Amino acid sequence: MSKHILITGGGVIGLCAAYYCQQRGHRVTIIDRKPQQRDGCSYGNAGMVVPSHFIPLAAPGMVALGLKWMWNPESPFYIKPRFSWELLTWAWKFWRASTKRHVDQCAPLLRDLNFQSRELYEELASQGHEFSLVTKGLVMLCKEQHTLEEEGHLAEKARALGVPAEVLDAKAMAALEPDVTMAVAGGVYFPKDCHLSPDRFMASLEASLAKGGAEFHWDTEVLGFVREGSRIAAVKTSRGELPADEIVVAGGSWSPLQARELDLRLPMQAGKGYSLTVTKPRQLPHICSIFTEARVAVTPMDGTLRFGGTMEIAGLNEDITSRRVQGIIKAAPKYYPAFKEEDFTGIQPWRGLRPCSPDGMPYMGRTSRWGNVIIATGHSMMGLSLGPVSGRMVAQCVDGEDLPALLSPDRYA
Repeated sequence: MSKHILITGGGVIGLCAAYYCQQRGHRVTIIDRKPQQRDGCSYGNAGMVVPSHFIPLAAPGMVALGLKWMWNPESPFYIKPRFSWELLTWAWKFWRASTKRHVDQCAPLLRDLNFQSRELYEELASQGHEFSLVTKGLVMLCKEQHTLEEEGHLAEKARALGVPAEVLDAKAMAALEPDVTMAVAGGVYFPKDCHLSPDRFMASLEASLAKGGAEFHWDTEVLGFVREGSRIAAVKTSRGELPADEIVVAGGSWSPLQARELDLRLPMQAGKGYSLTVTKPRQLPHICSIFTEARVAVTPMDGTLRFGGTMEIAGLNEDITSRRVQGIIKAAPKYYPAFKEEDFTGIQPWRGLRPCSPDGMPYMGRTSRWGNVIIATGHSMMGLSLGPVSGRMVAQCVDGEDLPALLSPDRYA
């Protein structure tokens, strides 16, 4: 039976949810707090699809590493000091979740979801969606030999989970990327990873949805909800009430504000990330990479080269912190010595807020509090990677199918 699905959020998760609901014959409405020409987290990211990223953000060693980085203003991680009960409770839950047992539970699911998403990207490309999909893999570049050895242990875990991985020395790396000069000890190559253009992917989804009759409400704030017993009858917005059969909360880092109006507990912090896109790079790699020590992602996109990174926990603050950006710029010539810091002069940094749950797993599925509310948020740095599979899961949920318990939006209720 066809339903009217209202989705609060026009980022990659919201549009993917709308797309797969529409493909199943449902009528969809998307509302977003920003104008149509938006630049949120779904646009300026590194564009990577990463089956190699099967370890959740909350993992052993992350708390100690985060504390170490805290004292460097240009480091990959920073928490802005402030008194916030939400931040304190999130940090406590993050610490509690950073265990080997948690990783062992979550890794197979993250692996499966990323592989499924990769298949869906290939399917969408074969159907005529054009978003510059490149299926040549990803390499974790290691400047230091000890880092390469540590990443080699991760490669062993990856292979044990069925994720192909190959440890390469400096000579092998030069053969893999002959057009780029690298100052590295080596790298770990994940051939099943891929990359794409986020802008083009979002534009393709939006065009397909519009062609299928989707209704868009841009520049529209969610103010509350109209309740009818155990169901939500309509969403109160800055442009009036919008009724629907099913409500999908996919507001990214703003989802907890919407959840609060629904009497739901959805622990989350916004992790600000930055990127800079060099339009005429001195050298252009063929595959995407991550500078392992610096935690900087590098992606070739239609002849340009995007450098992105950092995780800045500073609330719903979209200001650009220049010292964080400087950390990305300084990392580039350390790994790619042909590049200079001056190559980034005049480039306007992009920033976006990633929705981070305390255990590093998305919130996906129905909440027991309401009979017709589905949550789809909290994907941290894997929103683009998990976009299609998350959208398909929302559509499955709409049609009465159950989702994995590890993703339950009620797990902190």
